[in-house]
Amino acid sequence: MIFDADEQNGEARGIRRPRFPDQRRRLRRGVYLLPSSLTLGNMFCGYACIVHATRGDFDLAAPFLGIAVVLDALDGRIARLTKTSSAFGLEFDSLADVISFGIAPAILTYLWGLSSLGRLGWAASFLFVTGAAARLARFNIQSGTDRRYFVGLPAPAAAAVLASTVYAYPDGLRLYHAAIPALLLMLVPSFLMVSRFRFRSFKNLDLLAPRPYTVLILLAAVLVAISTHPRWLLVVLAYGYLLSAFVELGINRLRRRAARAAASVAAAQESSSDPPAV
Repeated sequence: MIFDADEQNGEARGIRRPRFPDQRRRLRRGVYLLPSSLTLGNMFCGYACIVHATRGDFDLAAPFLGIAVVLDALDGRIARLTKTSSAFGLEFDSLADVISFGIAPAILTYLWGLSSLGRLGWAASFLFVTGAAARLARFNIQSGTDRRYFVGLPAPAAAAVLASTVYAYPDGLRLYHAAIPALLLMLVPSFLMVSRFRFRSFKNLDLLAPRPYTVLILLAAVLVAISTHPRWLLVVLAYGYLLSAFVELGINRLRRRAARAAASVAAAQESSSDPPAV
């Protein structure tokens, strides 16, 4: 390693100087508090979910994951709006998501309904953690993809499926035969997170554009439903988003099939209308 005279003198005094002029500036740079505080709140919710789940208080543990989903949706959007995005924020957000949407929902669901299965239960829980970590890592390295879609089920949506189910039935599954169907609750989202199915991202949704007045009525209806029947509405929203990729896939296939049929009919009509060769 090559040092100049000042650096060598600094080494002699036990002080290591940065080799590059901007290295010290990069190391001393702080964090943007607004988006980072939301990410920290997201991580806290995941930790609180684990603590309450270990106490058997599933009715209180599951809503923490719902709050974490909201905070995770806000931190990135606020960072982009305030132009406070950073490499630190990206890594901090990914680590927080592994806790809140990987470890926390896996432990919550295991203690809620899979503990009676023994090794099979905790193995299925670990598959969910692995799927969430792989999904988040793949998201960080993806580039040039269609912003309208996520490739694979997002980890927050997978966690919402588990949390909404636990919140709807907080008593838990104690018997072995009752816990067997709960394996699908853990394994299906685990597979979808690392799949190639496309899920709507809603990133192209412009919240500043004017909307019809009926949108306010729909929002009011959603708020009323959340306040009166929060458990079942959250289940509908979570499972509805999970199924939306397959519904959209089926609709697109039907449209392509109808377009090919229309093209073949038009080609047949055009060939039949041509005058016969003499």
